[in-house]
Amino acid sequence: MIIRQFLAWTQHGSPTRRAEAAGALARAYLYGGLAPEIAREAEVALLALLDDPSQLVRRTLAEACAGCATAPRPLIVTLAADQPEIAGLVLARSPVLTDADLVYGLAIGCAATRRAIAGRRDLSPAVAGAMAEIAEAAALVALIRNRTARITTGSLLRMVERHGDDADLREAMLARPNLPLEIRQAVTTRLAEVLSAFAVASGWLTPMRSERTSREAQERSTLAFSAGAHPVDLARLVTHLRHQGQLNAGLLLRAILSGHMSFAERALADLSGLAPDRVAGLMRDGSAAFAALHRKAGLPSALLPAFTAALSAWHEAGRGMIGSAPGALSRRMIARALTACEAMPFAEAQGVMALLARFEAEAAREDARLTVREMVEAAEHAAAQALENEILDAEWREAQRQVAHRPEAESAPKWDIAIAGETDATEETGRTDPVGLILDALPGEILAEFRNERDRSHAVAVTVVLDTLPEALVASYRADRERVRLAA
Repeated sequence: MIIRQFLAWTQHGSPTRRAEAAGALARAYLYGGLAPEIAREAEVALLALLDDPSQLVRRTLAEACAGCATAPRPLIVTLAADQPEIAGLVLARSPVLTDADLVYGLAIGCAATRRAIAGRRDLSPAVAGAMAEIAEAAALVALIRNRTARITTGSLLRMVERHGDDADLREAMLARPNLPLEIRQAVTTRLAEVLSAFAVASGWLTPMRSERTSREAQERSTLAFSAGAHPVDLARLVTHLRHQGQLNAGLLLRAILSGHMSFAERALADLSGLAPDRVAGLMRDGSAAFAALHRKAGLPSALLPAFTAALSAWHEAGRGMIGSAPGALSRRMIARALTACEAMPFAEAQGVMALLARFEAEAAREDARLTVREMVEAAEHAAAQALENEILDAEWREAQRQVAHRPEAESAPKWDIAIAGETDATEETGRTDPVGLILDALPGEILAEFRNERDRSHAVAVTVVLDTLPEALVASYRADRERVRLAA
C-alpha cells in the first residue's frame, strides 16, 4: 500500500522531488531491512522508476545502488546501458556486474564508459584484454594506471602495438611497477620508431642512417635495462627479441663487448637450442669450443674472430671487464677485436671493421662524457668550497671590525663602574641598573667588606702584573707619573 502511494505521488512531483524520493526508496530497500512483501513492492517500484523521463531520477538511483552488492541485477544492468553520465557510475563500481556485462559495456559504450570501466578495482585479465583490443589510448592509459587491474603481458604488448605512438601511454606503461622486460623493450622500440620517423620527416637524417641509429639506440637500451635481471625475465626477453627479429649478431657482439655475458649466454642458448649452462661452459672453454657454438647458433662466420678476441680479453681480465655503466662498451675489448679482424680479407672484414669502428667511437664518446661529468662535478665542488671560505672570511672580518670599533664604556662591566663610584649609569642613561639596585639594598657592613675585598684583589692583580714588567719600564712609568704630578 505504501509503495503504491509512493508511485502515485511520483507521477505528479517535480523532477527534483522525484529524485529525492527515488533515492530514499533505494536506500530503504538496500539498507532498511524491509519486510519481504514490502521489499518486493519496493523492488518493483525501483524498476518502474527506470522509465522516468528525468535523467536526475535515474542518476540518483545509480548513485544509491552503484556500490551495493545486493542491488537488483535488472536495475544495475539497465542503468549500465543508460547515458554515459549514469552508466559510468555503475560500470565503475557495481559488484553486481559480471565480466560479460563489462565486456558488453566496452563494446557498446563510448570513450567515457570505457574510462569508467578501466578504473574499476581488481579488473580481471579478461576485461583488460578486451580493452586492449578495442579501447582508445585515453582509456588504456587509465587502465595502465590502475594498479589493481590484472593485465597480462600479452595485453600490454597489444596496447603498445595499437597505441605505442601515444606519449601518455608510453609514460604510463614505463611507470607501471614490475613491468616485464619485453614490455619495456617494446615501448623502447616504438619510441625509437617515432623518433626515427620524425628525424626523417624533418630532413635531419636519411632513412638508412635513421634506421641504423634507431637500431643501435634500441640495442643500448635493451642491454642497459636488462643488466642484473632475473634469469627467467632475461629468457623471456630473449624469446621476445627473437620473435620480433631483433636478436641479431650485432646485438650479441655488443653484449659481449659490454661484458653483459648473462644476456649473451641466454641469447646463444636460445639460438643454438642448448642449455644455458652448456653454453656458458663452451664460452669458457676457449676458441675451438666457442667456434662450434658460433656455428650452431647460425651466426655469420665473419664475426667469429671478433667474438673470440673479445671473449679472450674478457677472460684475461678475470671476467670483470665491463663498461663504466650498464650497457657501456669496453674500449679494451673493442681494440682486441679490431686487431683480430685486421688479418681477415678486406671483403669479409670491411663490414665487421665498420661495426667495430662505430662501437669504438661510441665507447670513446661515453668515456668522454663521464670524464667531463666528473670534471664539472669537481669544479662545482671547488667553487662551492671557495664560496663557503669567502663567506666565513667575510664574517670573521666583520666581527673583527665590530670589536675594534666598540666603545670602551660598552666593554666595561656596568656593575664595576657602579661600585667604584666613577660613573652613575642610571643618571647618565636614564635606565635602571639592576646590579646597582641590588648592591644599594645590601647592609653597609657587607657592602664595605665586599669593596675592601675587591680592592685587595685589585692590588694583588696589579702587583702581579708589575712584577712581570722589566724594572727599567716600571722606573720610566713612575718617573712619567711624577712629572705629571709636579706639572699639575
